[in-house]
Amino acid sequence: MSKPDIPTHSPVKATRRRRPRWFLLIGFYRLIRVPNLLIIVLTQYLARIFLIGPRQEWRNYLLDHRFFLLVLSTVIIAAAGYIINDYYDVKIDTINKPKRVVVGRILRRRMAMIAHTGLNVLGLAIGLYLGKVVLVYNFAAAFGLWLYSNQLKRLPLVGNLVIALLTGASLSILAAYFRQHQQLVYTYATFAFFISLIREIIKDMEDVKGDATFGCQTLPIVWGLRRTKLLLYLLTASFLTVIFLMGNHLGLPILGYLFVVVFLPVVWLLVKLVRADTKKDFGYLSNLCKVIMLNGVLSMLWL
Repeated sequence: MSKPDIPTHSPVKATRRRRPRWFLLIGFYRLIRVPNLLIIVLTQYLARIFLIGPRQEWRNYLLDHRFFLLVLSTVIIAAAGYIINDYYDVKIDTINKPKRVVVGRILRRRMAMIAHTGLNVLGLAIGLYLGKVVLVYNFAAAFGLWLYSNQLKRLPLVGNLVIALLTGASLSILAAYFRQHQQLVYTYATFAFFISLIREIIKDMEDVKGDATFGCQTLPIVWGLRRTKLLLYLLTASFLTVIFLMGNHLGLPILGYLFVVVFLPVVWLLVKLVRADTKKDFGYLSNLCKVIMLNGVLSMLWL
């Protein structure tokens, strides 16, 4: 009796080959965090119309191909950053977020790295076309996101600061490029910096189990949850103080009223933070920070 043929490929690889293209597209969609990228687009367009203006010419901004390319390059660099972050964090995410792992399950690691490199090259090429300011911002963002994913996110506070600075840079690039109403744009960039920093620290508290398993030295691991919460209280107080001082300096009374409405969820965040001690609690607070960020972005509509 002849021996049965033995498959030359493992069942896992065979299954992966049989997956339809739409399944890979869904994986790529999840990998680059499309909803987050859309928020970047919304933020930059609202800032262009309502912060830099004049808002009466909003139709021209929608048809401005150079501004479209600036926004596109920002989104491309951010997407590349999400990919490289997941590429390095496969093992950690298997513990922290097992259902969200894409690299190595839906998309091959090699495919993810090719996509990351290609997006960065495209983003830098657009920056080169638009001018030195955009090129410098894009290069700094691409390098910062790679360094964060490769090393800095495993260190206490340093990685959090890098992400917060890059979040603020998505607005400050507009002030540097257009050079109009810069103080107002920088005020919103500062808002984005603080709320992003607070959220990144909360995310570390949420992911403490997986991070500790693989030797990360994030703030909750080094300091413990209680001391990390004290830092968040201090950061929130600094956040409110700095933003109100900057708004007052601009001499826009309506900005103060807008920030009062925007900051109401911040008070709720502090209330919930006091008793938060589980992964679910910190996940809720992380999502609440997203709501606060979105409220801040939408407040541009009433300026």
